[in-house]
Amino acid sequence: MSEHYYSKNPQVESKPSKWQYTLRGFLFTFETDAGVFSKSEVDFGSRVLIDCFVMPDVEGHVLDVGCGYGPIGLLIAKSYPDRIVEMMDVNERAVNLAKKNAELNGVQNVQIYESDALSSVPNGKIAAVLTNPPIRAGKNTIFRFYDEAYDKLADSGELWVVIQKKQGAPSTFDYLELKFSKVEIVEKKKGYWIIKARK
Repeated sequence: MSEHYYSKNPQVESKPSKWQYTLRGFLFTFETDAGVFSKSEVDFGSRVLIDCFVMPDVEGHVLDVGCGYGPIGLLIAKSYPDRIVEMMDVNERAVNLAKKNAELNGVQNVQIYESDALSSVPNGKIAAVLTNPPIRAGKNTIFRFYDEAYDKLADSGELWVVIQKKQGAPSTFDYLELKFSKVEIVEKKKGYWIIKARK
């Protein structure tokens, strides 16, 4: 498999850039780089997920799994300042960028660290997990995200996933229905599905 952004150490030459983007009324400055997902703008799927997300009435942290340079987790942290948002990625370059972007945007209620899926997430009940999963990493990796999210969630905690129909949204829905107590499609937009699964 050729290298993609789901790599611990991207070998592609670093080409940092910085730009601004407004999410849910908050103006962010993002520093990005080659070797991370959607380095030139906040991708459409992440924007739809951000717009749809509603915090469940459950105590606990929020997880952004596969955070990249940080747009989803940082927006959720800005929107819900009373919550701790844990942001994780297997890609070291992405993790370092997410930390920089938290500082650039004055976001302090975050914990950002390296993790292969949710393997490094401390035990403790989680209110919500959000993910725009790395499709090119393969189905086994993505389903592992779902399995580990289920294990980390508190009772009635929620997993929110954005995934394109052509890249496996129906099979994701079917798989989540086997594990979670309630699964629903919150939004369908330009081929992207937002799926919410409640434990």
